[in-house]
Amino acid sequence: MDPMAKKPASTARIADNKKAAYNYFFEERYEAGLVLEGWEVKSLREGKVQLTDGYVVIRNGELFVIGLQINPLNTASTHISPDKVRTKKLLMHKAEIKRLIGKVEQKGYTLVPLNLHWKAGKVKIDIALAKGKAEHDKRDTIKDREGKREVERAMKNRNR
Repeated sequence: MDPMAKKPASTARIADNKKAAYNYFFEERYEAGLVLEGWEVKSLREGKVQLTDGYVVIRNGELFVIGLQINPLNTASTHISPDKVRTKKLLMHKAEIKRLIGKVEQKGYTLVPLNLHWKAGKVKIDIALAKGKAEHDKRDTIKDREGKREVERAMKNRNR
């Protein structure tokens, strides 16, 4: 086999929104494409991205992600002025977008970005149709997480 031949691209994670699972219950998950500029793709390859403050809005029947922060590289092109919190358009089928619009208009639903990843050389974003958690639900999440940790510790110590 030719060593210069292209290898099949695998799905590799770029960034995760860890706060999302703590703040929301996920109803449905979707994958969307992302309209990016060249310097943004280069920064994503270096992992210079923050997803935790991002959220998805609907404008004129299109989806946009706001608050997705991509920090420019120092070696970015000199003839542009990068905006690290630029609103980025999401790419999905029109039927999926219409379905999401119908659900978001219901009380309590919102669209939350979950993670960024590479798929076949393209940047994709996973978004979820989500409902906000109440304070007591967040406490339950913490309690469950700590309980699992204690069980894992006990099992680890028992195996020694």
